[in-house]
Amino acid sequence: MILKGGERENRIYIIIAVIIIVVIIFTIFFSTNTLKKAFIEDSFLDDSWFEDIIERREGSQLFGLENWASFTYKNDNLSYPAYVTVTSIKLLFMMNEEDLLEKTEDTIKRISEQGIFIDISSRISDKRELKNGHKTTYVIYDGNDTSEEPSERIKIIGETWNCGNSGTSIICIGVAQVTDNASNNSKINIVNWERIIGYQNGLIYNVKCH
Repeated sequence: MILKGGERENRIYIIIAVIIIVVIIFTIFFSTNTLKKAFIEDSFLDDSWFEDIIERREGSQLFGLENWASFTYKNDNLSYPAYVTVTSIKLLFMMNEEDLLEKTEDTIKRISEQGIFIDISSRISDKRELKNGHKTTYVIYDGNDTSEEPSERIKIIGETWNCGNSGTSIICIGVAQVTDNASNNSKINIVNWERIIGYQNGLIYNVKCH
C-alpha cells in the first residue's frame, strides 16, 4: 500500500507523539522510583557504635527499576563484638510480609557461610511496633561463631517491615557475641545485644526509613 504525503506525515506525527508520551511516562516513573535509604541517625550511636563506611553497599537492576542499599553499624568492643545491617529495597511492586520475612531468614542462613552455626530449633518469632509507627515481624536465633577457636555464643535477630511512606521494604539483621571464651570469661554479656533489640535507645527500634 502506498501512502499519500499527508497520510505519511500524519503517521510520523502519531509515532513521534507516542514516543514523547512513553518518554514522559518513564521519566515520571523513574523520578518516583528513587530509593529512600533507611539508616540509623548518628544521635543514636554512642561512643562505641559507628557506621562502617567501607561496608556500604548498593545496587540496581532492571534498568534502575529495582534498587537496594545497605548500611552497617558496628561496635568496637573487641570482647563482645556486634553489628547491625539496615537494608532498603525498592522493587517494581512492594513485597508482601511473608516474602519479606522469607528473604530475611534466607539472609540469616547465609551467615552460616561465614563460620556461623545457627541453632534452628531456638527460633523465636513475634511482632512489635517501632518508634516510627511501623509494625514489624522479627525472628531471633541463638548460634555459635565457629570461625575461630574457641567458639563463641552469639544471638541473631532479623527484623523486617514495609514502609508505605517511602515505598521501600526494610530488612535489619543484628548479630551480637555474648561470650568471651577467648579470655577464659564464661560470663554471658548481653549489653550489646540489648542495645540492638531494645526499645527507646535500641538501634533497630530507631531506624529512620521515611
